[in-house]
Amino acid sequence: MIVQLYTTILYQPLFNLLVFFYNVIPDIGIAIILLTIIVKIILWPLSHKGLKSQKVLQDLQPKMNALKEKYKDNKEKLGQETMALYKREKINPMSSCLPLLIQFPVIIAVFRVFRAIFAETVDFSLLYSFVSIPEAINPMTLGFLDLSQPQIGLAILAGLAQFWHSRILLKKNKKETVVDGKKKELSLPETMSKQMMYFMPVITVFIASSFPGGLALYWLVITLLGVLDQYLINKSISSSKPKNLPPISPPKAPAPPKTIDV
Repeated sequence: MIVQLYTTILYQPLFNLLVFFYNVIPDIGIAIILLTIIVKIILWPLSHKGLKSQKVLQDLQPKMNALKEKYKDNKEKLGQETMALYKREKINPMSSCLPLLIQFPVIIAVFRVFRAIFAETVDFSLLYSFVSIPEAINPMTLGFLDLSQPQIGLAILAGLAQFWHSRILLKKNKKETVVDGKKKELSLPETMSKQMMYFMPVITVFIASSFPGGLALYWLVITLLGVLDQYLINKSISSSKPKNLPPISPPKAPAPPKTIDV
């Protein structure tokens, strides 16, 4: 039941779209790019909201670090103040994870479509009645690139695009939290994010070079579209007026007791 539902909702529409685009423009590379753009448009409302939330969360990191310093000995108060900060900024901290959760099953469906479309004998039984069956699927694009085979060049480009996206996404705010006149060390989440900026592109190259080049082309294009989306988000946030929230200062040390001269 779940497999049938997955096929009906994700795999079959993507398969039909790819074949339809190939019928219109008989170049499988262009068909994949058009399919990627359609997928991005469909996922755009959720992915845009998630990327925007992630950017705003990053910009709030100095204030969150100040809260952690101020209430480091009171975990309950820290939680309350952190949720109050989220509420003032109208942010759901979980919304930044939603695009990844949604895109993962789409990636699996896209991989299945490429595996089917590049098979020696393509099964067109899932085509809709209004989509014509092509005589054959030519895996070559631009006359020399075989997208049915792993393409290390496309894989490297996809990895570089992933690095570029991560660099834009995780670009630190220049205003660092300062406590007692000293710059605060990077928090554990910030350190992990910085490490992932270098680790994920390597994983992308490894995976993309192990599968048909069509998947690497899809990942390259959708990542570049994500870079464009993130650039527009950053520009939108930068041009908007910042909210003048009161600064969070560290707790003051208790005053020494007064001595009474007798």
